[in-house]
Amino acid sequence: MAYLDHAATSPLRPEALAAMTEAWGHTGNASSLHASGRAARRVVEESREAVADALGARPSEVVFTSGGTESDNIAVQGLFRARRAADPSRTRILCGAVEHHAVLDAVRWLADHEGAQVGWLEVDAAGRVQPEVLAAALRDGGPDTVALVTCMAANNEIGTVNDVTALAEIAHEYGIPIHVDAVQRLGQLPTSAVGIDALTVTAHKCGGPYGAGALVLRRDLDVTPVVHGGGQERDVRSGTLDPPALAGFAAAVRAATADLPATAATLRRLRGDLVTGVLAAVPEAVLNGDPDLDGDGRLPGNAHLSFPGCEGDALMMLLDARGVECSTGSACSAGVAKPSHVLLALGADADTARSSLRFTLGHSSTDADVRAVTSAIGPAVERARAAAMSRRRG
Repeated sequence: MAYLDHAATSPLRPEALAAMTEAWGHTGNASSLHASGRAARRVVEESREAVADALGARPSEVVFTSGGTESDNIAVQGLFRARRAADPSRTRILCGAVEHHAVLDAVRWLADHEGAQVGWLEVDAAGRVQPEVLAAALRDGGPDTVALVTCMAANNEIGTVNDVTALAEIAHEYGIPIHVDAVQRLGQLPTSAVGIDALTVTAHKCGGPYGAGALVLRRDLDVTPVVHGGGQERDVRSGTLDPPALAGFAAAVRAATADLPATAATLRRLRGDLVTGVLAAVPEAVLNGDPDLDGDGRLPGNAHLSFPGCEGDALMMLLDARGVECSTGSACSAGVAKPSHVLLALGADADTARSSLRFTLGHSSTDADVRAVTSAIGPAVERARAAAMSRRRG
């Protein structure tokens, strides 16, 4: 199979597997004080140091979690509750319109159950939140009512990269913390927590294991815990830690960030060949997101295209039958018969939003994977269009 769904999960790196295999041979709860517990704690803290080093953070700022969804929920819910408790007038959340559902649904839950008022930050034609949009939202609604800003570093569907440094500077002018979901960016472009109040990353998007992630949280930032228990992880996230998974996380992060310029260049070349080949086979296909395939405004491994006249789910399964694995969008929304909220926010109609596929490359991608896509896409689109037309006639 040609695997082109790295945005959903990236294959486990050999370095991560080796680190986890070694750690699995040892017993010990990292909260225990005996020798086995101290050995487990050493694995955890060395992993914390590795993740912090890769993100330009202090080890004490890295809060380990079960992954991106938990990190996003801790940041969004925890920051909102703590800020509102300190100042009841802070009931507003400013949120990018194309965020991952881990953020969107957390924000909507707070609106439905805790009275949060949501200001949706509109995006431009490439899916980017421009700094002036955030500045206007802060000014127009009154910055003293804002609890937090949340905006992703790179979109999980179309790969568009936000200038989160500029967004953070604007938020900080008004003394407002910003949360950044950097799940997709880590391992594809340089990722830094410097100047960011809360940053979400996860292991399985950069070649690490499932079930391990982190929230890089500024030490002086007050966050109300979402889960209560033993008080592990600064009392922000309680729960027994998983030393083998964290060792794998750390090994994957080291490998993923070791030579990012070369990695990005390789992915851009492969992605460019893929887009060129797909458009040659299907000239009517439309590339979504940032059109500049050479710059840093788009994740180098992302190609998101719409195929007019097709239904994305049907096209995806036809490609799957030909040995090509991709997706119609976020893996968290797979099987949900709704048009992409990301494409709708960009102004696409519902039919276009349902006709799209996401091809994402990563550390294991090869020229053969790209050739598999470009040779299969033409016949698959023809069959998908014929099937869609038959259904409409019937």
